[in-house]
Amino acid sequence: MTTAKTAQAANQAFVLHPGGSFTFEDRSTPTLQSDRDVIVQVIATGLCGSDVHYWQHGRIGPYVVQDPIILGHESTGIVVECGSSVEGFTTGDRVALEPGAACNTCHRCRAGRYNLCRDMRFAATPPYDGTLSTYYRVPAECCYKLPPHVSLRNGTLIEPLSVAVHSCQLAGAMQEKSVVIFGAGPVGLLCCAVARAFGASTVVAVDVVQARLDSAQKYGATHVYQMSTNSPDQNAADLLTTVGLATGADIVLDATGAEPCLNCGILALAPGGTFVQVGLGKPNISIPVGQICDKEVVFKGSFRYGPGDFQLAMGLLNSRRINLDGLITHEFSFSQAKEAFENVAGRTGIKSVIFGPGVDENLARAEHR
Repeated sequence: MTTAKTAQAANQAFVLHPGGSFTFEDRSTPTLQSDRDVIVQVIATGLCGSDVHYWQHGRIGPYVVQDPIILGHESTGIVVECGSSVEGFTTGDRVALEPGAACNTCHRCRAGRYNLCRDMRFAATPPYDGTLSTYYRVPAECCYKLPPHVSLRNGTLIEPLSVAVHSCQLAGAMQEKSVVIFGAGPVGLLCCAVARAFGASTVVAVDVVQARLDSAQKYGATHVYQMSTNSPDQNAADLLTTVGLATGADIVLDATGAEPCLNCGILALAPGGTFVQVGLGKPNISIPVGQICDKEVVFKGSFRYGPGDFQLAMGLLNSRRINLDGLITHEFSFSQAKEAFENVAGRTGIKSVIFGPGVDENLARAEHR
């Protein structure tokens, strides 16, 4: 265990204001609030659809941007200070950040489902600030050392990879199963990679954009299917015929939240199959409940990640069973943060990353040998 004094540099932050405007501001540098805390210099942050949604709509469900807030939660960084009781970390360590701190005492936390903690302090979810700043404070248990061959840039994908791990775990055993994944964005592609790593024999990526499907086979998909404007029934029939799943798919994961995808996925499931809802769209949609009952489908919701998911994601990377190369298609300096948000809103590329203030971008891209 090592303790070092945090550098007294300015803590520059990218701040969203109610109404959708952005400003760059100097905020106070975070300090240790507990002997279990760690201060991290943020090197890179991946942009998530939730960040863009807060910018464009000012809220997600009950979480409303009522005061200025720092966005960002998919981050990596370098440890610059450790609390006196921190073990296993020292200054200079390269880490990925789990951006949510639970209370660890409530019934849900004690039952091993801390992602459902009512007192969760999750970065970039009002009223809690996120990671688009120079420094960020987290409990030590929310830090994970990066494998040497994973750059700080690519390490920003570990947070969405943990979402994919959690979703696939909820689906149950995947060994020799057929898995259909709707949405070939970052989370959908990572679900493909995890499903394949978990032993699925057939992994089908489904999307409306052919360019995204073209890259799906690099990340574990054995088949792809481009959704058409036909009815969900017709798309389901065409999908199963194209892939050769005569009796339906064992597992479906939807990373889109789009009603046509949910309907198609439920129709494409085999009797007794499992459906996991990963992505969020409109809060209220119509789904074929009759099909769910007739086929005795198991329908599950998935929310972020829970105990062991980040560690398992790290293990998959460390063993090289999952490769992140190529998923990040756009990079932005901190001064270009607004352009990064606009890029994601325009659905350009797959994943966009913003480097931290004053960061050497070559350092962020480099592996650590």
